[in-house]
Amino acid sequence: MKPVVTIEPNWQLCSDCAVRASAVCSSLDAVELREFEHLGRRVHFSSGETVFSEEDITTSFYNLLEGVMRLYKLLPDGRRQIVGFALPGDFLGMNISGRHNFSADAIGAVTVCQFAKSPFGRFIEDRPHLLRRINELAIRELSQARDHMVLLGRRSADEKVAAFLLGWRERLVSLKRALDTVPLPMSRQDIADYLGLTIETVSRTFTKLERHGVIEIIHGGISLLDPAKVEALAAA
Repeated sequence: MKPVVTIEPNWQLCSDCAVRASAVCSSLDAVELREFEHLGRRVHFSSGETVFSEEDITTSFYNLLEGVMRLYKLLPDGRRQIVGFALPGDFLGMNISGRHNFSADAIGAVTVCQFAKSPFGRFIEDRPHLLRRINELAIRELSQARDHMVLLGRRSADEKVAAFLLGWRERLVSLKRALDTVPLPMSRQDIADYLGLTIETVSRTFTKLERHGVIEIIHGGISLLDPAKVEALAAA
């Protein structure tokens, strides 16, 4: 299934971009932004559609505008390891090898700003402030990868799930989203593949935490009833 591409170029839409302050283009001044706007196009993906695939040659970069994407690698035996979840403002596709080192697909409806690789590369060549911004985003991504490595280490299922819930809430709060509840657009299987657990273990852990009054499971997410307990588990 091919994504539906909007016919409007970005110059008609960038002024209304809700994630500009946290996106790669936040370092550009008004003059640069007008030129930058013509480099990209907005592309919409339906739930489950692939944005890019592992080992494909990199031809575009992507700034996520709306929705959530799962980022994953397929292991030689066919199992899936989710390496992260992308949120609005995340910049995806840059790599050293020239090929994507993981796959990305849409969790629910997704909108990205897509930039062709070559014009984007020419645009950043003489703009060190934009290169610094890209470097900042790369460092953030590296930090998240290191946190994920720790999460996959010697932790119990309770600790892994608690750390995931707390980290996910913190990422949503960083987008200035006031949260009484924590939405979980990803499936239990997605969470299991991210934490290195089985779906049965994840489901049992959610039920256990609810039974102990730590969380409340609601439609589409959870409510943290005892944030201090969640923090204590996540810090273990």
